[in-house]
Amino acid sequence: MCPSGRLASSTTASNPDFRPAFEIIDADRDGKISSDDLRAFYAGIPRSSSDKDEDEMMMIGTMISVADANKDGFVEFDEFEKVLETAPHGCRSGDGLMRDVFKVMDKDGDGRLSYGDLKSYMESAGLAANDEEIKAMIRLGGGDSNGGVSYDGLLKIFGC
Repeated sequence: MCPSGRLASSTTASNPDFRPAFEIIDADRDGKISSDDLRAFYAGIPRSSSDKDEDEMMMIGTMISVADANKDGFVEFDEFEKVLETAPHGCRSGDGLMRDVFKVMDKDGDGRLSYGDLKSYMESAGLAANDEEIKAMIRLGGGDSNGGVSYDGLLKIFGC
């Protein structure tokens, strides 16, 4: 553990780019993803009224069990990374985790991440970023200050 109480980063040199996605899902910032973290994450995604809580609980349980290699009931970063690295298309899979991350970050649901969306995410994730850094992220993602960035732009920001 770090002096802050958080677990030290275990990103690999081969792909350190999954850490931001992991930190979005790790709602309580304890260095591991729990069922409660996933429930909180999915609560931020609009659902149709036909979705049922029971189905959501089963889906979350399945997600945890698939990724939880050491069977402790949590998904640590190394387990999370392995799942994403072995996914058929990595973080470019169209309807996967990164799409869900985008939906959570897109507060107004317009299909683009605005300056406000990114600033809000950075603050909620506890990540310090000044105005110029947020503008630089938008430029990196191929967007501008008026239109923000698309889903593909977010993938560029995350290095996918």
